[in-house]
Amino acid sequence: MTTIFTLVTIIFAMYIIVGLGNIGDSYRHTYHNMGFLAVEALAKKLKTEFAKKECDSVTAHASYNGQRVILAKPQTYMNRSGTAVSKLLKYYKCSEDNLIVLYDDIDITKGEIRYREAGSSGTHNGMRDIVFYLGENFKRVRIGIGRPENGRDLANYVLSAVPSGERDLMVACIDKAVDKVIVLMTNAK
Repeated sequence: MTTIFTLVTIIFAMYIIVGLGNIGDSYRHTYHNMGFLAVEALAKKLKTEFAKKECDSVTAHASYNGQRVILAKPQTYMNRSGTAVSKLLKYYKCSEDNLIVLYDDIDITKGEIRYREAGSSGTHNGMRDIVFYLGENFKRVRIGIGRPENGRDLANYVLSAVPSGERDLMVACIDKAVDKVIVLMTNAK
């Protein structure tokens, strides 16, 4: 009986992986869109495309390691990301245990990532809204963008395009974030 139950659990396991960002081409290559860029890179690795609109998000569907994977880019304003994420979890009947959020973080050195099983939202408004809706018990991969130099305004900094001299660094950082998500899904069984 235990073997049958385990098999059913494995077949129906699911991850919802959300990247945070801002909608619109003008924001595409900004620091604040690292989450979108990361889930797009993950979609490419999983050989899927963002083609479906649901739950205030654009989604891509895939499978990995015997698990269903829903990749999502909320189409709400950044500070309303919790609305979209909570709708996705409810619609797919997915637990916060199987949610991974990827997003930019000014408190991490540019080009580095950090993984956390749970915790506060820190200074990120999108995360603040997700925590408001779900609480603090979900996984997150934080993509370091560092703080602005020379007293530059924070909002202008995060919404600015990544300079050409930093693009390779940020692409490598996104690759590290994607690799971390793959490790999490691989070790889930």
